[in-house]
Amino acid sequence: MTTTLLLARHGQTAWHTENRYAGISDVALTDTGVAQAEALGHWAATHPVDAIWTSPLSRAIITATPAAQALNLTPHTEPALRECDFGVVEGRTLAEFEAENPEAAEAFRADPVAHPFPESEDPTAAAARGTAALRRIAAAHPDQRVLIVAHNTLFRLVLCRVLGIPLGEYRRVFPRLRNAAVSELRVQEGVFALLSLNVPCGDEG
Repeated sequence: MTTTLLLARHGQTAWHTENRYAGISDVALTDTGVAQAEALGHWAATHPVDAIWTSPLSRAIITATPAAQALNLTPHTEPALRECDFGVVEGRTLAEFEAENPEAAEAFRADPVAHPFPESEDPTAAAARGTAALRRIAAAHPDQRVLIVAHNTLFRLVLCRVLGIPLGEYRRVFPRLRNAAVSELRVQEGVFALLSLNVPCGDEG
C-alpha cells in the first residue's frame, strides 16, 4: 500500500507578514493569502487528489476551499492538524519577545524543542500528534493522493519526526514552508519518504 500525502501550508495572514506567531489564534487570510488559496485550487485541478484534510483553523479551511471546489470534494477536518500553541508569544514577534526576555529567546534559538516559549505546547507532543494524524490519514486512503492543508511549525516538526531528523533542528533544516506551496510525502508500508519540498503553486506572496 502506497499513499501520497501532499502537504500545503495555509495562505498568508496579516500576522505572518509581520513575522508574528499565529499558533492556535484564528487569524484571517490577507488578500494575498486568498490569491494563494486560489492558486492551490488551480494546481489541484491539474494535479487531482482523492481526498482533502485540513486543520480546524479557518486559515487552513479557507485555503483548502478552492481545491475542494475544483475537485468536488468535501474536506475532512482533523483537530490534530492544528498549529502549535506558542504560549506567551502568540500574536508577537520573536524580536518583541527577545526585548522582554533575551535569555529565553537565545535558548529558543539554540534549541526550540528543549527550550520552547513559556506556556507553549510541548513541541515533542505536537510532533507526535501531527505524525499520528498523518499516519491515520494515510491508512484511511490506501493507494490514493491526499491534500493536507495545515501549518508551518507543525509540518516542520512532523517532517523531522517521520524523516528521522532531530526535532530540535526543525528551524534550521526547514527554515520556512512557503504559503500554499506543496511538499510531497510517500507513505509505503508505514515508511515515509520526502519526494519534493516547498514547490509553489503560483506566485509566492
